[in-house]
Amino acid sequence: MKKSAVILILFILFSGVKAVEKKTALLVIDIQDFYFSGGKWELVNPLPASLNAKKLLEHFRSEKMPVVHVRHKTEPGFKIHKNVTPLKEEKVITKTQINSFKDTDLLDHLKENRIAELVICGMQSNVCVEAAVRAAADYGFSCILIHDACAAKDLEFNGRKILAKDVHTAVLGTLSGSYAKVIDTKTFLEEK
Repeated sequence: MKKSAVILILFILFSGVKAVEKKTALLVIDIQDFYFSGGKWELVNPLPASLNAKKLLEHFRSEKMPVVHVRHKTEPGFKIHKNVTPLKEEKVITKTQINSFKDTDLLDHLKENRIAELVICGMQSNVCVEAAVRAAADYGFSCILIHDACAAKDLEFNGRKILAKDVHTAVLGTLSGSYAKVIDTKTFLEEK
């Protein structure tokens, strides 16, 4: 190591200069009324997923860590579900695209707040959540996807029904390792 690099390191260590803190934020995507029972785009088991998202939200709030809520602008059911209602000081982003970063101020907000890691949960696993995870990773964020705080719905393609659990599992398998660390709520809370 060059002498100037050693001097710089020693200066930083002993001068009281702190390195720029990199923070973790919770990104709660589209946990909205239209995905629940009777909603326009009802998912399979959205309630358990929302309750796990609520546990994550409670953890982040108790630790005074940043939270960002994303909601998709549509009617009816535009309202964020009661299990994850934002506090007035929490950032809420309204989007009109699948990708939470597209045509919103999400990236600017995360950069301004020195966020380096995102803990992501929400709905639908294979649409808005997947798009956000891929975009976040491409923008250089470290991502943790909480799989049991996400939900999907049954799909049909080429005359074949694909069960929500298989849709969800396929997305998790695709994102795991290459785009995100994929874990459950309990594991995340135990690790933090």
